[in-house]
Amino acid sequence: MVSMKDIAKRCGVSVATVSKALNGQPDIGGETRARIAAVAEEMGYMTNSAARALKTNRTYHLGVLFVDERQSGLSHEYFSTVLESFKVEAESHGYDITFINHNVGGRPTTYLQHCLYRGVDGVVIACVDFNDPGVRELVDSGIPLVTIDHVFNNRLAVVSDNVEGLSELVRYVYGKGHRRIAFLHGQHTAVTENRLIGFYRACEELGLEIPPEYVRECAYHDPDRCAQVTRELLALPERPSCILFPDDYSYIGGLNALNEAGLRVPEDISVCGYDGIHLARVLKLTTYSQDTKTLGATAAAGLIRLIEHPKTTLTDRIRIPGRLLPGATVKEV
Repeated sequence: MVSMKDIAKRCGVSVATVSKALNGQPDIGGETRARIAAVAEEMGYMTNSAARALKTNRTYHLGVLFVDERQSGLSHEYFSTVLESFKVEAESHGYDITFINHNVGGRPTTYLQHCLYRGVDGVVIACVDFNDPGVRELVDSGIPLVTIDHVFNNRLAVVSDNVEGLSELVRYVYGKGHRRIAFLHGQHTAVTENRLIGFYRACEELGLEIPPEYVRECAYHDPDRCAQVTRELLALPERPSCILFPDDYSYIGGLNALNEAGLRVPEDISVCGYDGIHLARVLKLTTYSQDTKTLGATAAAGLIRLIEHPKTTLTDRIRIPGRLLPGATVKEV
């Protein structure tokens, strides 16, 4: 590891001069400062993070709290792309990321204790049980924080526009002539609430009466559960002509159930997904694509603003629009 002493020796100056030059002290000449900076870069010098933290009162570490109940981890394409975008944006501002969990060195901790132990400057929370007391403790702490797809009072939130997303899907399907539209939604979350509002709002605007049995709770990212609920829909005396599935990945289970029933998509029944993951494009699934890149980047930029400019940054709700991706799974009737 290259030290300031090594740089001082190469440049023929004192260690104190090197320290002042690298830390932007004003009493160093411009030519000397430039020469020291060039040598430091050439030698691969890196500032000690602990020393930088003492000087700036920051660690330049951001915590990531991500707990997927389906245990798909970072193979969850929607959240993995959101977090990758968050990481890229954070790194462009000189920040590293650290995943937050329930233990440190094999010892159980709370999320807040882990954050304090790691000394993170701020935290992004995505895909957790937002009613978990441990999550609420972290949210109520003084640590700068941003949530993705969930809103807490007085906390910055970046959310996909799920109300408009479902409304646009319904309007598209209606425009294709469908009137018997079923909606399989995920478990009770803020995302689900917004999608239900979008669904019913569009139906009301279009004058559609949707039977209660057409709207069923399913689960996000769970093909098996989706297959079972799809079978229940198909067993109704009058089955829907189009089914909106909770997400593109869960649709695989629904497709299996349709195949078992001998139904072809879209000749016998039409379908839509949600998210716009790569799988949807492969299957030519009509879906609503969430802008995961902008979601992640906006969350990172907002969190960094909270850290660096706490007195001038609004703890707002930022909605990120997506776009409809017409595929080949909705038949005109």
